[in-house]
Amino acid sequence: MDYREEADTLGTVKVPAQALWGPQTERSRHNFTTGPLMPLPVIRALLQIKRAAAVANRDLGELSDTKAQLIIAAATDLLALDDARLRPDFPLHVYQTGSGTQTNMNVNEVIAHQALTHDPTGELQPNDDVNHGQSSNDTFPTAMTITAHQGVAQVVAAVRHLVAELTVKQTEYWRIVKIGRTHLQDATPLTFGQEVSGWVSTLQHDLTYLESLTDTLLELPIGGTAVGTGLNAAPGFAQAVAAELSEAYHQPFTAETNKFFGLAAHSGLNVVHGALKTLASDLLKIANDIRFLASGPRAGYHELTIPANEPGSSIMPGKVNPTQAEALTMAATRVMGNDVTITVAASQGNFEMNVYKPVLIATFLESTDLLAGTVTGFDDKLVHGMTVDAARMRELVDQSLMTVTALSPHIGYHASAEIAQLADQQGLTLKEAAVQSGQVTADQFAAWVDPLKMTGIDDLK
Repeated sequence: MDYREEADTLGTVKVPAQALWGPQTERSRHNFTTGPLMPLPVIRALLQIKRAAAVANRDLGELSDTKAQLIIAAATDLLALDDARLRPDFPLHVYQTGSGTQTNMNVNEVIAHQALTHDPTGELQPNDDVNHGQSSNDTFPTAMTITAHQGVAQVVAAVRHLVAELTVKQTEYWRIVKIGRTHLQDATPLTFGQEVSGWVSTLQHDLTYLESLTDTLLELPIGGTAVGTGLNAAPGFAQAVAAELSEAYHQPFTAETNKFFGLAAHSGLNVVHGALKTLASDLLKIANDIRFLASGPRAGYHELTIPANEPGSSIMPGKVNPTQAEALTMAATRVMGNDVTITVAASQGNFEMNVYKPVLIATFLESTDLLAGTVTGFDDKLVHGMTVDAARMRELVDQSLMTVTALSPHIGYHASAEIAQLADQQGLTLKEAAVQSGQVTADQFAAWVDPLKMTGIDDLK
């Protein structure tokens, strides 16, 4: 491999000749070699920040038009690359300095070298020009905030689509009666549409929680520089950068936030991830309900039939497993675990800065990626093709003893319990036991024990 030599404040470094990065990135990629690479959404956000900062510094008279245009052009070039072409020049890992300084400098160095493709005689200095008026301490958390906001938007879109699909099922099966279950035991009837409406409402509430908190991710700490005072940033710089970023992302970002808070605390990510954790726990419940209701086909509930997307077993021919539900439930458990990581990391602000920033944003983005992806797969490959076995549902309703609850208003709780016990002990249907008890006639039983009527479906709007 061919190398070039570049110098930094610690001395001369050999850098791969074709690499766009410089000496600090080269040192860092050898010093920090463990764990996943810095997520590309963070890199793209930093590129947008550098472009916005160049515009702001130019307009404020802090940077020459020539240098600003080179930064803008280089950042634009890099942002136009797809992930596969962008990744090679951003080789650093999540587990590095807690401020994200290595990644910030990686971006600064790559922009400076990319600018040479526009003007080989131009000299952009990564620290003085690309990073002008900035610190890693404010640019990296600004990138964190932007990417977290984007990640949440992807989750919201996926969940909205799932809600729409479940609403179709709710309508389609609104009057299909099934047995309810509480404590994992038989309970009174409801319709499958009613059961699904509970799932729909749960997810709608989760969306409300999430969206009500997301505005905290519009507050950017840019302009705080090293400790929050704004040292070396021109007056108006933060507001100008926020305006540029708002235009780039079509979001109302603001720099009107306390910078000391923005650098030392990451409460916004913490509280929003709490809503993601709540969503994950509810998705876990819904996915489990569906896979249990689809259990069988001969020795389980088998009230639902789910699509056969792939062979379910390497040894048992013909087996169909609820794989999409399993993927979603695993993702949900990961998100719940990630919430612990984020809570602990967000608590580690010491004095003027939190130094757990890379693990905070990498963990947050893992959660949003997992939720958006597995919810979409669950929706498209399971829920969409899921159907009801109405005959099986009727069979289980007929077998259940808990429809006896409809007799209580007429003959009392204790007499009704005796009928249920008689049916259970002698293997009778509930109707047979009721008539045999002498407390209910066949006509009365037919009038009083109407499973569909018991659901209250006709009283619901």
